[in-house]
This record gives sequence, C-alpha cells and structure tokens, in this order.
Amino acid sequence: VSIVAREPEATRHLLSSVDSVYIPTDFGGSVPLSQVAKVVPVMEQGVEWRRDRLPTISVRATLPDGVQSNDVVTKMYNDMKDLRAGLAPGYKIEIQGGAEDSAESQASIAAKAPIMLAIIVVLLMVQLQHFGKSMLVLATGPLGIIGAAAALLISGAPFGFVAILGVIALLGIIMRNSIILVDQIDQDIAAGMDQSEAIVGAAVRRFRPIMLTALTAVLALIPISRAVFWGPLAYAMMGGILVATVLTILVLPAGYALFFGRAPKKAKTDEQAPEPEKIEGIERPQLALAAE
Repeated sequence: VSIVAREPEATRHLLSSVDSVYIPTDFGGSVPLSQVAKVVPVMEQGVEWRRDRLPTISVRATLPDGVQSNDVVTKMYNDMKDLRAGLAPGYKIEIQGGAEDSAESQASIAAKAPIMLAIIVVLLMVQLQHFGKSMLVLATGPLGIIGAAAALLISGAPFGFVAILGVIALLGIIMRNSIILVDQIDQDIAAGMDQSEAIVGAAVRRFRPIMLTALTAVLALIPISRAVFWGPLAYAMMGGILVATVLTILVLPAGYALFFGRAPKKAKTDEQAPEPEKIEGIERPQLALAAE
C-alpha cells in the first residue's frame, strides 16, 4: 500500500527533511518518520517514454500566476532556434501538451470555417429574401471581436481555443439582433411608414428588448467567468455581447439607410400655372363667353 506524505512548502525541496516528516498514529498523536522507518535513497527503475514509437524526453514546468503558457512556450521555442539547427540527425524539438492541442483545435476550426459561413449565408437568404440585406447582417458579426478583445485584455485571460469558441458563439447572437432590426424595418415600410421614420422607429422600439436580452446573457455567464477552463469563453462572450449589441443598434440602421435608402421626393412648389392659350387673339375664357 502506497503512503504519500507531504512537507510544508517552505521545506518541500529539501531531501534532508524527509526523516522529519510526521506520521499520525492510532493514539491521535504523530511521530517522525525516522522513528518508524529507515529512509534509504534508492534508484528508481528506468522508464523510457516514447511518442510515435520514438524515445522522448518531456520537459514540464509550473507557471506562476499571470503568465500564459502559450506565451512561454512560443518564446522558448523561438529562443532555441540555434539549438534546433545544431541537433544531430534524428533529433528534434517539438511543442506538445496544451499548446499542441490548442493549435490542432484551431486548425480544425479554420478548416471548417468556410462551410460554416456558407450555411450562415444560406440561412440569412432564406430569412430575409434579399442578398444585400443578408450581407449587411453578416457584416455586423465581426463587431463582437472588439468587445471580446477588450474584455480579454482587461481580465488577462488568454485568447486560446476556448476564447475562440466564445467568439464564434457571438456571431449567432449578434446576427440574431441584426435580423430582428432589419425585419422590423421592412415590416414598418410595408405598413406604409416613411423609410427614414421606419429605420429610426425600429431602432428605438427594439432597443429595450435587445439590450435586456444581452444583459441577461451577460449575467448568466458571470458564474463561469472565474473557472480556469471556461473563464476565457465567458469573458469573450460578455465583452462581445455588450459592445456588439450597442454597435449593432447604431451601425445597422445607418448601413440600412446608406445602402437601401431612397431619396425623398421634392414637392413641386416652383412650377407656375400655364398661361392661357390664345386663339386668334382671343383668350380661352373670352372665347367661352362669346360662345355663350
């Protein structure tokens, strides 16, 4: 049966302190390990680790708070450029662990991004029945990156694979708000409202429900914002939702008016009434009297 004991952090790195580790007894007290056992250093059985059937030596480290693993790994890998160039044939230095998994996941997302965008465009076309308006809604998606980047910068969370998932999720939330605004504008115009009034009125009427929905989503993400794994996703989504919602309400109506607006018709106030025609020197009113 394996027995594991741990010294206080101040003396944990000293091998000489192993003898003084206190062991609890059945009587409720504790005695030093040297009184119940003989501490003898021995060599551990050698283990050869392999990766892809090749002998491998793994280097691991514990990072202090506030230091991102991707930054450390990237700097170390770049600093070992000369060492890698001078390695004997058959030897190589590779990045593994969390950094490797994150790079593979990001490459997988990048490979499927065109398919995702194509499906989004098709769904927007089915909903809006207008290519230009679909492109306008699609253009509001990147607005979330502004808030996501600011939130990650303020919180100090890494922009890794989990944060990228949060940014992707933002696309659907932002474009949903854009679809609601565009659909409301189209409904008001179809009801006979002037286009400029419909654009402003839709933004004003939809401001409260859209903002309340955004605040609800942000509050729901607060509990997981302190989690080690899900924290970057929560910060990216919270910042992106808040900033993109405000920008969407401001930018989308302006874009709609810019690309799909119609110039107002000017009233004909400068036109003068036509002069009465003369027939053989007699004006029309006089001709009528003569006929009577």
